[in-house]
Amino acid sequence: MGHIKLTNVTKSFGAVDVIHGINLEIANGELVVFVGPSGCGKSTLLRIIAGLEKPTGGELAIDGKVVNDTPAADRGLAMVFQSYALYPHMSVRQNLAFGLENTKMPKAEITQRIAEAARMLEIDAYLDRRPGQLSGGQRQRVAIGRAIVRRPVAFLLDEPLSNLDAELRGSTRAELSALHARLSATMIYVTHDQVEAMTLADRIVVLRAGRIEQIGTPLELYNSPANRFVAGFIGSPHMNFLEGTVESVQSGKAVAALTGGHRIELPVNGANVTGGSRITIGVRPQHIAVGSDGSGMAARIKLVEALGSETVIHADVAGQKVLVVAPGQHSLTPGTELRLSLSAAPLHLFNEKGLRLDHVV
Repeated sequence: MGHIKLTNVTKSFGAVDVIHGINLEIANGELVVFVGPSGCGKSTLLRIIAGLEKPTGGELAIDGKVVNDTPAADRGLAMVFQSYALYPHMSVRQNLAFGLENTKMPKAEITQRIAEAARMLEIDAYLDRRPGQLSGGQRQRVAIGRAIVRRPVAFLLDEPLSNLDAELRGSTRAELSALHARLSATMIYVTHDQVEAMTLADRIVVLRAGRIEQIGTPLELYNSPANRFVAGFIGSPHMNFLEGTVESVQSGKAVAALTGGHRIELPVNGANVTGGSRITIGVRPQHIAVGSDGSGMAARIKLVEALGSETVIHADVAGQKVLVVAPGQHSLTPGTELRLSLSAAPLHLFNEKGLRLDHVV
């Protein structure tokens, strides 16, 4: 139970197309995260799966049954909203019981399910309180508990942690991950926060403008982004991009001139690179070294963030912004120059269209 398949799913609001031919299969027990910038269609796609929106075209199947015309209440899914959507005049116990009572479930079964969910989420002590007497994190647990007691085919979570502060968001994220492991249930989780996506997902679906850019495990997307968009979206801080032109290609190696005149040699075996072509070199902030021997790219420091265990350097390289995360503590002053070395860094190559070349060098 919990297998979900979308085949050529589209959605339009009037003349505006917002979802463009989505093909996606989610296995039973998998935790899949939809991630992307605001307006990319991730919440609309979740609402289509939930039955709150009807697709304009294509098919949606749950456990092999096409459910395009099946009402939301009959799909066997449970949704957790960003706003919690709890009844303020009811106690926690009543909130958890409400949906079950509507199905005419025996009282003994309702009591048992509430007790199990409350124990699992550690909200036993709050069952007689009202939502207004709870913290944001406690209310979020109640909202999740209301979904758990229904024992759904799959859980749909729409940015459930966005109303929590940073510390509580981190701890609740860990609780959600542990909950998924205990339940072995299918979960689809929507967020714009790629850190949440990286830490929670079995697989991530990266969306942009209603289209899937890439699907893969968190590390597949981090290590082998399909294009510049995915490379810039996955990873924190985001990847740096240096623009350049290939000057020559010989014996599987290319020499590229970056903006500002710095030259770099790149092994490009198997990559479609020719002399004169524009190229973008992607490098993560953690992989740039601060040069100590005078070699590397000349950079001017714009801002220094001393975080104790690491130092974040905002620099300018010939008009291009470059972010460096250097381990440890460094005495650096804004306005001064330093050298940045890419010699030991894994580099990601992208062509003029932003598509990833064949491999990371």
